[in-house]
Parts: sequence; structure tokens; C-alpha cells
Amino acid sequence: MTIKSDIEIAQEAKPLPITDIADACGMDGAYIEQYGRYKAKIDNRFLKETNRPDGKLVLVTAITPTPAGEGKTTTTIGLADALRRIGEESIVAMREPSLGPVFGVKGGACGGGYAQVVPMEDINLHFTGDIHAIGTANNLLAAMLDNHIQQGNALGIDVRRVTWKRCLDMNDRQLRFLVDGMGGRANGVPREDGFDITVASEIMAILCLADSVSDLKERLSRIVVGYSFEGKPVTCGQLKAQGAMTALLKDAIKPNLVQTLEGTPAFVHGGPFANIAHGCNSVLATKMALQSADYVITEAGFGADLGAEKFLDIKCRAAGLVPSAVVVVATIRALKMHGGLPKSELGHEDLEALSKGLPNLLRHVGNIRNVYKLPCVVAVNKFPTDTEAEVACMMEKCRELGVNVVLSDVWAKGGEGGEDLAREVVRLCREEKGDFSYSYELSASIEEKLEAVVRRIYGGAGIRVLPGAQKQIDELTALGFDKLPVCIAKTQYSFSDDPAKLGAPEGFTVTIKNLKVSAGAGFLVALTGDIMTMPGLPKSPAAERIDVDENGVISGLF
Repeated sequence: MTIKSDIEIAQEAKPLPITDIADACGMDGAYIEQYGRYKAKIDNRFLKETNRPDGKLVLVTAITPTPAGEGKTTTTIGLADALRRIGEESIVAMREPSLGPVFGVKGGACGGGYAQVVPMEDINLHFTGDIHAIGTANNLLAAMLDNHIQQGNALGIDVRRVTWKRCLDMNDRQLRFLVDGMGGRANGVPREDGFDITVASEIMAILCLADSVSDLKERLSRIVVGYSFEGKPVTCGQLKAQGAMTALLKDAIKPNLVQTLEGTPAFVHGGPFANIAHGCNSVLATKMALQSADYVITEAGFGADLGAEKFLDIKCRAAGLVPSAVVVVATIRALKMHGGLPKSELGHEDLEALSKGLPNLLRHVGNIRNVYKLPCVVAVNKFPTDTEAEVACMMEKCRELGVNVVLSDVWAKGGEGGEDLAREVVRLCREEKGDFSYSYELSASIEEKLEAVVRRIYGGAGIRVLPGAQKQIDELTALGFDKLPVCIAKTQYSFSDDPAKLGAPEGFTVTIKNLKVSAGAGFLVALTGDIMTMPGLPKSPAAERIDVDENGVISGLF
């Protein structure tokens, strides 16, 4: 039996005109800005002019990711399709792919198998240009900052304390650290500089958290780009850059509407990379979706310790959102890796490794139920290599431990394979009521907030703050930024800051290396371990396998 690739399945699809998808959301033509036949942006006036009661918000998250794959996006899409199949009105609200992982490791981020959003080639590549606009706005601010220094530096910016980096939507380790402004007086003031990947830019988080164009402009003005010789923060507003930056972002802030393979509406807008950034799709897209359907299925990046934590502690707090239920995606393959089985052996049945890997799942589920106090179900994303004995073992052990678990087969069967999961999600939303709480209070100190996440969410013993980071904490506290939430940049491969510690490690400390304020986004960013905000390409990047023929048909995306 030949298994079709994701892109082959997507290319065989016959999508509906995007106007039909908008009609299904209750949007008339006045709100739609078409980008061809199958993509559109939705004018933010829709939110102001519609008065439908909000639907139920369902968050899809996952266990700690492994190279074996978890299928969080696939489950998100398949669940939304499944809800429609059982007669419920649903919509997807998910994150945009970044070109970094598309050409690096993942090769795409539109779901998989028969649970995908389309047109997947467009979405995985330039889409509607949002990320390019974010990068351009970011780099306009960088250019205006350095021009200000070159033209006399009236604000007294200390070039040794510039915190604003340039960005590029590509994995390029060569650009992490560099010196620019070389070549004499006419070419600028020499200083140490560097690039982040665009999706780690504060502007991505600002775009995702802003609820209007005016809010976007105000947030941009608050960006701290560096510090003066007197130690005072210097802002984007002082550089008078926010107006031009907002002009560049005026279309990017509008949510993008596409569809699943089964014609379910899908908002795809902003927010990847919860390991190094905020990692959630836009507030506007989520709120638009809530006004358009009875059930909104959204996702947050990587494992629940990263994406779900930031979704719940940052996005929900900022936007006043409360999920009705949470889905934690797990695979038998990934749990076997957490149980010590190497990737090369995952095709073989191993009940012992599966059992040893279960604590990783249990910690994520425990966090959702006991810390955030939300109704939860585990979706076991079925792989063709899973044996009947492994599936039975997984389901039995979860139920023995009091874990609500459902088998999902959306990769192979689309919405049909997620109907059991859909029925359980509906039951959770209707019959179980959560008591939503955050993992920390904003009134706590910076150190206390970091400790709370490490102890309560990661399961660690505490934090170790390096001297440089402690100095930054003291300074940010003195400047009044200590009451902001924290956005922790950490490896996605472990609860700890060491990617080699799989499963559910205990007794570890997390090293805080660097701390900075994202005043526009409204949070503090803490860098831990060896995490970097500009990834590199692997030895054999996915880009090597991507091609296009004479007729413009793309291959190799998955």
C-alpha cells in the first residue's frame, strides 16, 4: 500500500471558494479582503459589528515533543472537522508557519494526512505576507535606532546597551552575533549586533496580543530598544517610529481565513515558536473565531509546559479568555522515546518503554487539571506502526491512573477518525466546569514568578540566576517592570533546560541566563540554558527536499 504524502493529499483537495467559507462564519462580503480564491483577510470591523454570543474555547496542547512526532496541529484540525461531522459548529484558530522550520526540520506546519489546512503550499511559504511585514517593521525600527545614533544621538543611547535586534524569517546561525557599522564614519557607528528569527521578534507578540490598530500603535511605542548612558530605557516612541511601523502592519493585523480539507473554516494568524517566544495565535483571530462558531479549537506551540503555559498565563490573562476544555495530544511513539527507546527502535512493540514514558504525559495532564484547574482529555494520536497491544496498554494504564483518554485517528481518516474525541470535548464543555487559575500572580516578584513556573509547571526544584541576569532583574524591578508576566525561553525537548533529560525529570534547577523586557508585548523574556532566539539549520535541512516543477507544482513540503 502506497501512503500519499501530505502535499499530495493537499494538492488533490478541491477547496471551496473562500467566500463560501466566510459565509459559513456569518461574514458577509463587506468584511472580506480576498487573496486569490482560497485565502482572505477579515476586516477587524467584524468584531465591532457582530453581537453573537461567544462559542466555547478549546485549547489543544501536547506532551513534551520528540523527533518521533506528536501531531498537535493535525489533532487540532481533525478535531474541528470531527465536531462538524457530529453536528456541531466549529472553527480552527491556529498559528502561522515560519519559514525557519519549513526549510529546517519540519518541512511544513499545516497539519498532516487527511487533517490539514489548505492551500498548504501558500500557507507554508509566503501566505499573505504577515511575517514579512513583521520583519520589515522590526528592521525599520532597527534602522531608525542606528540612524538616530549616527545623526548625533540626542537621546544619549549607550551603544553597548542596545537591546533591539534585527530579524530574518530563516534559520541562520551565522547571523546570531555580528559587528556592524564598519567601514568608516559614513557607514554608521560600529557596535555589536545580531539577528533573531522573525517569529521571536517582540513585534510578533505585539501583533498577536493587540486588539486594534490603535492598541497596536500604542504597544509599538512602548518597545524598549536600549538604555541611555544614565540607565534610562529608550523607547520606540522616543524614536518616533511607531506610526510608520503601524502603517507596515495595518494589513498584517487582520486575521487570515482559510479552510481545512473538509471545508471547516480556519483562522491562521501569527504566533509560532513557544520555545523562544510567546507562541500563540492572535487574540483578534481567536476572538473572531469565538464570534463565528459554537466551538473554537486553538493550539499553542510545543509541549504544555511551553505553549499551554504561555497561552494560559499570558494570552488568556491579557485577553480575558477562559478555555472550556483542554486536549493534551500524545503518541505512543513519543512516549516510548520518553521511556528510553531510541528513534530507530520505535517501529517495534515495547510495552515497557511505553509504561516508562507515561510520567511525561501525567505531568502535563496534572498541570492542566491541578494548576490551571481546567477539564482535560488526552488524545492518543494513532500512528500506523502502533500495535494493538500498545494501544490497549496505553488506554488501560491511563484509565487506571484516572486519566481521561480517547483514541484519535485523524491523520488517516480526517474528521471521521476524531469523532470519539469530538464527543468527549463536547461533553467536557457542557458537563464539566473548570475553576481557571494562573500558575502565578502578577503581584509576585520576578524571581517568584520564575520559581512558580519551574516548580509548579516543570516539576523542578527551583532556579539558578546568573549574576548578569540578577543585575537585570534588579534593574527591571527598579524601573517598575516587575509586575509583568514572564515568558520563559526554554528547550522544547525537556521539562528542564537540558534537552537530554527526557520523561519527567525531578530535582533539577533551571538556569536563568538573561532577562529583558518586552514592554510593548507586556511581558518579561527570560532566557534559560542554551536556548537561542536564532535557530540554525540541521545537517540535512528540509529545504534539500523541496522543489517545484515547470508547471509550478511544489513537492517536498510535508
